Amino acid sequence: MSDAIKHECGIALIRLKKPLAYYQEKYGTALYGINKMYLMMEKQHNRGQDGAGFASIKFDMNQGERYISRIRSCEQQPIQDVFNQISERIQEVIEEKPALLKDAEQLKHEVPYLGELMLGHVRYGTFGKNSIESVHPFLRQNNWMHRNLIVAGNFNMTNVNELFENLVSLGQHPKERADTITVMEKIGHFLDDAVAKIYKRLKKEGFNKFEASPQIAERLNLAKILRKAAKNWDGGYAMAGMLGHGDSFVLRDPAGIRPAFYCENDEMVVIASERPVIQTVFNVPIESIKELDPGHAIIVKKSGKVSIEPVLRPLEKKSCSFERIYFSRGSDASIYTERKNLGDQLFPQVLEAISHDLKNTVFSYIPNTAETSFYGLVGAAQKHLQTQITKEIESDQMDKKRLKALLNLSPRIEKIAIKDAKLRTFITADSSRDDLVAHVYDITYGVVKPSDNLVIVDDSIVRGTTLRKSILTMLNRLSPKQIVVVSSAPQIRYPDCYGIDMAKLEDFIAFQAAIALHEENGTLATTLDTIYANCQDSVANETAEAENHVKALYAPFAQLEVSNKIAQLLTHSSIECPVKIIFQTIEGLHQACPDHKGDWYFSGDYPTPGGNRVVNRAFMNYYEGKSERAY
Repeated sequence: MSDAIKHECGIALIRLKKPLAYYQEKYGTALYGINKMYLMMEKQHNRGQDGAGFASIKFDMNQGERYISRIRSCEQQPIQDVFNQISERIQEVIEEKPALLKDAEQLKHEVPYLGELMLGHVRYGTFGKNSIESVHPFLRQNNWMHRNLIVAGNFNMTNVNELFENLVSLGQHPKERADTITVMEKIGHFLDDAVAKIYKRLKKEGFNKFEASPQIAERLNLAKILRKAAKNWDGGYAMAGMLGHGDSFVLRDPAGIRPAFYCENDEMVVIASERPVIQTVFNVPIESIKELDPGHAIIVKKSGKVSIEPVLRPLEKKSCSFERIYFSRGSDASIYTERKNLGDQLFPQVLEAISHDLKNTVFSYIPNTAETSFYGLVGAAQKHLQTQITKEIESDQMDKKRLKALLNLSPRIEKIAIKDAKLRTFITADSSRDDLVAHVYDITYGVVKPSDNLVIVDDSIVRGTTLRKSILTMLNRLSPKQIVVVSSAPQIRYPDCYGIDMAKLEDFIAFQAAIALHEENGTLATTLDTIYANCQDSVANETAEAENHVKALYAPFAQLEVSNKIAQLLTHSSIECPVKIIFQTIEGLHQACPDHKGDWYFSGDYPTPGGNRVVNRAFMNYYEGKSERAY
């Protein structure tokens, strides 16, 4: 992606079903679980770069022994920092007592972090708060084992203020309004309530306090607790949690916006944000990895019993399509195919843009995430040539000269743009230094002629800043006949409020293009006033969740009109060759990714009521000149 946007968080939960001695004997180390967690977090590093955390729970510890450990980092390499600290702590104990290496169970009692239940998290913050206090997992401590709660998630709630007020109405005094805190405290409230009620019943049954502990663990109904806690949540989430006595869960939102996958066998239960992470780290067949259904929770009891429980009524499934286009690792079999299909879907538009002149066209891509879509586009070009050859062969009047020319023709593929990662890291501290920004990408000279079209694939265009300041400037130096930038994603027109940091309408180049078109048509003031009035009425009448009024801004214009205006806005005066920008259609997106219909950033069709509230609020902020988030 040429435009940098904030990523989504990633979760990883591992529950070892066997005693640690089993893994020591079979795999040669009692640190089997910790090692696997390290790999799972590194394999999801693409989902978070500004924070990482790890928490573990040890089973069957004696009173007075620590059974919960947590460590977090917001250093430059947070995952490595977390596990370096864990390794150092463990190594200190082993150096002092080397005999522990032969006794896994005793080692568990002596060293921190070594437990049967582990939760890992990689974070990319969407609010710019990179302090350690904002890094997951979050811990809600209590001297009662069953009331200890550890939470980490990949989520964003659209109704944080409402959730905050709910806590206040319960008599709590939340320390801040962050959605992580409100979510954890809501679960914690109903957990406390459930434990108290179970203990009260046990007391009537004659159990003393010590005997009650295992009974509480057995009778605790996590699905019921989650059902009460999540009743009013509005957002996209995959929420993971662990209780001090050893129960654990992952809950997925009712629309399936955020992803969650799990695998269970006789050795372990593992849950993660991405399927290939589980497949790679544990070397299991893809068929053994299941997707957690929307509105359901996978619950693992301390006993090892695993169940999939309905928690919230599922909505129409709107899994995030950006997961497929950009965020998730492309090594997943389905994602790889879908990204190729995205490129394939774009070929007819590209062919028209280059006037069917494949001979004088060079194909390339913006590294690195657009590479797979690029393969799909080139594959479609090859299929097109094969079709032309077949038609010529089957023609009643076959032209041998034309057939020979077709047989000698193939798509011209070159590596044109090369990302200078070190330079990008250096200049991010001062984005106003446009001369340096222009050199974020190097280009390959000598392969593009003045008679060539240059087609370059990007996976999405959000703000267009890097295109305008860097990529087009560099590509122009090659002096092609024209530059055709191809986005494998549709035009991003609306903010995301479920985890990606795309919050302000005015940041989107598509929004800027629509504003410019209205200005040219003399309809800008009337259109903005009408949309603003409708947004105000919705807020006043408490119907802000019912309709996305911002759709009216784009309604008068065809996609091609907006695309052409975007090309004009991104082509500054020093660009000498013509520039065209082609976007994926929403229909093409759905054909390429049929099981991931979450397209609200493109279509404005939000999967939850809170989405419409956020987009209307975002427009009101724009109209009122407020540079702030709408959620």
